[in-house]
Amino acid sequence: MDKTTKTLLSEAGHTYAEDAGITLKDQPAALFKLLVLTNLLSTRINAEIAVAAARELFEAGGGTPRGLAKLGWQGRVDALGRAHYVRYDESTSTRLGDMADKVMEDYAGDLRRLPQNVGRDADRAREALQEFPGIGPVGAEIFCREAQAVWPWLRPSFDALALKGAERLGLSTDPKRLAELVADRELARLASALVRVAKDKKLADRLVGA
Repeated sequence: MDKTTKTLLSEAGHTYAEDAGITLKDQPAALFKLLVLTNLLSTRINAEIAVAAARELFEAGGGTPRGLAKLGWQGRVDALGRAHYVRYDESTSTRLGDMADKVMEDYAGDLRRLPQNVGRDADRAREALQEFPGIGPVGAEIFCREAQAVWPWLRPSFDALALKGAERLGLSTDPKRLAELVADRELARLASALVRVAKDKKLADRLVGA
């Protein structure tokens, strides 16, 4: 691992799932929490607020499809409000409720069925993810970027923001070459770190000068 990559992971190599308190595993609750976080991050809102909103929803009991549905529309709005996720709180509450219903109806509450449904094909997975209310192409990329930590068949997943971060650091923008910089288990951390570089020019400049 080169010096730039090592410093990058040290300073910014924490996934958004980790920030939201999600211990990501190939298990129903963890995968659903990642889907909730993805939905929240898909809205044009500060990532830190989205992460805080996810934490509030989980603490309120919304960490499973049934739990999120049971919270009800107002309960979800209240949780989002506590995290200051207020601009889109009402519409997001509706989408989250619809998303929970779809996970229960189409996946029997278990997103581990998704890999089977799409034949472990990354492109088909992105299409399937966009069937969830509130998740478009950007959200599908966010989910895959994080889920590659536990679903090896998604590797390497670097979305447009991650590749922009790589360009800022003078790294390759070819996903396969980027993936060679770290061990497979570190790919999700690398992708998240590069996203942070894309969003924070000061961080990028500091790392380039390191």
